[in-house]
This record gives sequence, C-alpha cells and structure tokens, in this order.
Amino acid sequence: MAISNQAVDPKVIRKVVTSAIVGATIEWYDFFLYGVVAGIVFNKLYFPSHDPTISTLLAYTTFAVGFVTRPLGGVIFGHFGDKIGRKAMLVMTLMIMGVATFLIGLVPTYAQIGIGAPILLLLLRIAQGIGLGGEWGGAVLMAYEYAPKEQRGFYASLPQIGLALGLFMASGVVGLLSWALTDEQFMSWGWRVAFLLSGVMVAVGMFIRLHVKETPEFAAIKERNAETAIPFMDMIRRYPGNVLKGMGARYIDGVFFNVFGVFSITYLTTTVKISRSEALIGVMVAAVVMCFAIPFFGRMSDRMGRARMYMWGSIITGLVSFPAFWLMSTSNGNMMMIWLATIIPFGILYAMVYAPEAALFCDLFDARVRYTGISFVYQFSGIFASGITPIIATALLKLNGGQPWLICAYVLFAGLVSAWCAAMIGRDEKREHAAEQVKLRPART
Repeated sequence: MAISNQAVDPKVIRKVVTSAIVGATIEWYDFFLYGVVAGIVFNKLYFPSHDPTISTLLAYTTFAVGFVTRPLGGVIFGHFGDKIGRKAMLVMTLMIMGVATFLIGLVPTYAQIGIGAPILLLLLRIAQGIGLGGEWGGAVLMAYEYAPKEQRGFYASLPQIGLALGLFMASGVVGLLSWALTDEQFMSWGWRVAFLLSGVMVAVGMFIRLHVKETPEFAAIKERNAETAIPFMDMIRRYPGNVLKGMGARYIDGVFFNVFGVFSITYLTTTVKISRSEALIGVMVAAVVMCFAIPFFGRMSDRMGRARMYMWGSIITGLVSFPAFWLMSTSNGNMMMIWLATIIPFGILYAMVYAPEAALFCDLFDARVRYTGISFVYQFSGIFASGITPIIATALLKLNGGQPWLICAYVLFAGLVSAWCAAMIGRDEKREHAAEQVKLRPART
C-alpha cells in the first residue's frame, strides 16, 4: 500500500516501541499464563474427570475459547481504532486483560462451588480473548506507522518480542512457584499468585501507554476527516483477497507456537515423564533466545522481502517438528536433548515467521482500515490456527498411541499452506511494484 512517511524523531520512535513492547508483554503474559496452567492445574481443579485425557481436553477447550473471542475484540477495537485512534484502544485493551487475569486468580475451584467454577473461568477467558483481540493490532501499528518505510519490518517486529517475554514470564513464574512450593501448596494457592501479579504489571503498563501520542499517519487521516464509515465493511469490499491470503499465511504461526509453547509442556510431563519445572525451563530459554531472534529476522525481512522470508520460514518450521519430536520421544529423560528440541525450533526458527508477520500483514491494508484489517486477519485465523491446536494435538497423540508423528504431519501441513499464501502475497507485491514503476516512467515524445 502506498503511504506517506514523514520523518519522526528517533527518540519518539524508541518511546513508542518501548510502550508497545511493555504493553504487549503484559497482554501475552496474561493470555499464555492460562495456557501454561490449563493442562497442569485447571484440568484437575476445574474440570475433574475419571479420564485424564477428557479433563485435559476440557481445560484446553476453555483455552481455545479465548481464541474464538479474539476476532470479536479485533473487530470492535479495530473499528474504533480506525475511527478514534490507536492509543485510546490500547489503553482499554490493557485494562480489560489485566482485570480478567487478576480475577482468574480469585475464582473458587469446582470442589468449592461446583459448576459455577468452570463457568466463571470461561467468562473471564472470554474477556481475555476480547482484550487481546484488540491489543495485538494496535501495538504493532504504533511501531509500524511511526517507523521509516525502509525499516518497518524491523520496527514492527519489536512489539512481537512481547510474545516471547510474556511467555518467558508466564513459564518462569509458574516454574519458580513449582520449584519453590510443594505440589500440594502449588495446587492449593501457588498458581493463583501468578495470576494476581498481573494487577501490578498492568499499573506499570498503563502509566507508560498514557504518555504516548497517536501515530502521525492516523493523525493525518483525522485531520482530513478521511476515516471510513464502517472500517470492517470497507476492508471486506476492497481487500477480500488480502484477508484470505493473510489468514492462510497465519496458519503455521498459530499451529507451531501452540504445539511447542503450550502442548509440548503437557506432552513432556505426561508422555516423556519429566518434571513440570524441567519442561518449563526449556520453554523459558527458548523464549529468551526468541527475544534476540525476532529483531534479527525482522531486520532481515527489510532486506530480502517479508513475503519471501515468511514463505521459507513456513516451510522450515513445518519440517523441523519431525526431528524435534524425535529428540523428545527418544531422549529417555536426557534434558540436553529435550531442551535442544525446544530451543532451536521454537527459539530461533519460529522467529523466521513471527518476526516479519506484523509488517507483512500491515502492508496488506491502507491506514484507514489497517487496524481492523490486521486484527481480523490475525485474530480470526487464530481460531483454527491457534485455539484448537492443543485439542487437535492431544487427540492425535491418543489416536497414534502416544506417538507424536501425526502431530508433526499436522504442523507440516500448516507450514505448506502458509508458504503458498506467503508466495501469493509476494507475487501480488511484485505486480503492484511493477505497476508503480510503469506509472513513474516518463512518457515518450
């Protein structure tokens, strides 16, 4: 999309990026804390069953509900983000997510209040999904729309670090509590501490976000009164192909993340039989490595092209799940093998798709519908790409007698779908660039 790009003070860009990273970190901590705890706590305390697999599936179902409601949040906050402004929506989403997460830490168990316990948990998970649905688009837009055009891949990738930091903090807090407390203490009250900490983090995040101004690009639209009446309908009318290609490209991101960042913890503790703390350490280290890999691949995407990097990253991440799960399943408890099988695929190779993804999706839409467009593409595709992945993985593992190869085949399928969609996005970008060059050529006399 052709857009203007006014010079912005680098100090302002750094302030905006810092705000985006801090807010995204808190949001992802809140969201993934639920996923980390779902298969080790909620399945026992809120969804008791004689069959452990059924309990886990029920817990992961409420985890998936958060992904189902994220498109709703994306449409709502995307609409007002394209009508009112990016900053105001980011303040609201942070507050919604923080309050919901804090309250999850106070919900009584099934043994205490019966069916009311999972219902309350479900309602708060819905609120989490709505909050995050509006958060991601606004955070990456603040960085993307402030950044110089030739560095948008790099700057838009920086808020993506919030996912890695949020996962690290969620896994780290749960891991620390698991290590410091007995199983009885952790299951009784220890896990609640991780959710209650969100209240403190939200207060810090709100202070930072309230001191950031609106993006110059959207401010210019407001000055011209050029906002579209209904951004969602305008997006569907003008960009139907981009919406479909963006959702297809998103497939591997959601599948790969939830297989290695969420499901692998349950797989390692229940099938490979290592401790909860040991499994969480691998995910934590991978998250730290990812913090460095994301800006590296984000900068590379500015040089080699975002669609091209995303295409190859999709193929590589689709294939690497086979050797990774082979190392896990044959490790015999060897933690070095298990951690390598987590850190290299998840900490490094996953960043090949996650780093360029934000700018790749932003490029698909103009500023009048961009908040709505990227939020809808990312969040709606998350229902099938992310939300149901732990459920599918759990079912495939049982179907294959505890062997992970059907899961790996599913990851590869997602990678091939995303690679094809990224290739289509790249093809369209080349055509658009060629058309612009023709318009710029001087007329022959």
